[in-house]
Amino acid sequence: MTTSETPAIPRSLFLYAIFYGGMVCIAGVLGNKQVALPGGLAVEAGIFAFLLLVITSSAVAELHGGATANRLVRFGFVPLIASILLSILVLAIPPSPQMDPARRDAFALMMGGTPRIWFAGIVAYGVSQTLNVTIFSWLKGREGSHLLWLRAGAASILSQIVDTFLFVSIAFWGVFPIAELLIGQMIAKVVLSAIVVPPLIYLFVGLGRRLDGRA
Repeated sequence: MTTSETPAIPRSLFLYAIFYGGMVCIAGVLGNKQVALPGGLAVEAGIFAFLLLVITSSAVAELHGGATANRLVRFGFVPLIASILLSILVLAIPPSPQMDPARRDAFALMMGGTPRIWFAGIVAYGVSQTLNVTIFSWLKGREGSHLLWLRAGAASILSQIVDTFLFVSIAFWGVFPIAELLIGQMIAKVVLSAIVVPPLIYLFVGLGRRLDGRA
């Protein structure tokens, strides 16, 4: 009798895939708060989770190739859409009479959304994350394994610009003037990408190599 063994998944890919799915879900929740940054910039707190998505997909592309990273991005639609559907379901179920009214109203305000906003989030996620992996992999093809910080930072900055443009345009075009919001969000996200991504990409890639026994 012959037996077929299930191909082993690299430890780093397994753990980063779980982490990636969690960040996909929490990004929308954190985005309900706007935080003030030094220099008078303001940005939705969901950007921190989104930057971790960018770093994780770039690290997977560095460790396991662009094709694997793009599959990770596509699989990310599963928890994203599932979390939206669960939110719609929970909001549709009447709250318990014993629930504190303040908590009830706060939950409805924070978790509520419109189909247009949810659609904007799905489109912006798919396009920007795919763009990030594509740019990162293309730069790796030109530069090899050198300049990891530059490849990750450049891919993140460009993908964040596209993400902001898509989400704000789809969600709010025609609702109110969006030019000022677009510019402010783009500047804030570019600054954060330039500061946060370069050091963390080394941490994620280094940790991934250790997990896979390649350090």
